[in-house]
Amino acid sequence: MKNVSEWGKFFICPTPIGNLGDITYRTVSVLKQVDLIACEDTRVSRKLLQHYSIQKPLFSYHTHNYQTAIQKILIHLRSGKTIAFITDAGMPGIQDPGMEIINQLIQNQIHFEVLPGASSVLPAVVYSGFSLKGYLFLGFLPKSGGERKKILEQSLFSSQALVLYESPKRVLTTLQEIQSLIEGDRKAVLCRELTKIHQEIIRGTVKEIVGILHQRKTIKGEIVLVLEGRSVDEDGILPFIQNCIKQLLLTGHSEKDVVELTSAIFELKKNRVKRELKLQKNLFNPEK
Repeated sequence: MKNVSEWGKFFICPTPIGNLGDITYRTVSVLKQVDLIACEDTRVSRKLLQHYSIQKPLFSYHTHNYQTAIQKILIHLRSGKTIAFITDAGMPGIQDPGMEIINQLIQNQIHFEVLPGASSVLPAVVYSGFSLKGYLFLGFLPKSGGERKKILEQSLFSSQALVLYESPKRVLTTLQEIQSLIEGDRKAVLCRELTKIHQEIIRGTVKEIVGILHQRKTIKGEIVLVLEGRSVDEDGILPFIQNCIKQLLLTGHSEKDVVELTSAIFELKKNRVKRELKLQKNLFNPEK
């Protein structure tokens, strides 16, 4: 049996997110040299490969077969073959079953290479102009439930820009949910169909973008939503911070301690915390 160091090579290769020209020379070179290509959908991948005159054996690797596909990959690597892994668009391993093969390779101490290339996240962040303090990438949110709301509440408090993928069927609902969780409004940029013929960049506040989408009969295409980070001077206090203040009061902390702790942890102005504290006290003692 071969040592791991003698196994074949595995390459994770990003593919264009729309425009077929957005692929690196190195990725094309690797795809031409490998023995096999694992791909999400063979029909989609063949179009890309034919465009670059690449003819290689393909086998599918997707959500419904990744467990058996991983075993197939390991067998081929053990026999010394080189394999490239691609998805339908963008970088494999970001919220897709590609994470499974990556973890298997890491656990088995098998070397692999990740090639840089096309991604919808970075262009969207640059289009937004919100990245001065960095950005927080959430990918796809849970479709529903308390976990979704919790993630949004915590993320909306960040001073970093917030980046997330969203389905065209749910994007309006998501924006409305965000609007309900923040006091005032936030700037946002909605990027639709990046690099494709019908690319669209919508700028405005969350409320303004909601209004624009409300006027459309249908919303189509791949969407990346970028929200401006929370301003230090933003007046609103998110629900989970309100709950924190409430819990501190309920557990017997003095008003001074509540203000000091909340201000320090969440980087809020003390006067803003004091106003919220007063509101919470009125809730506890409405007769006063």
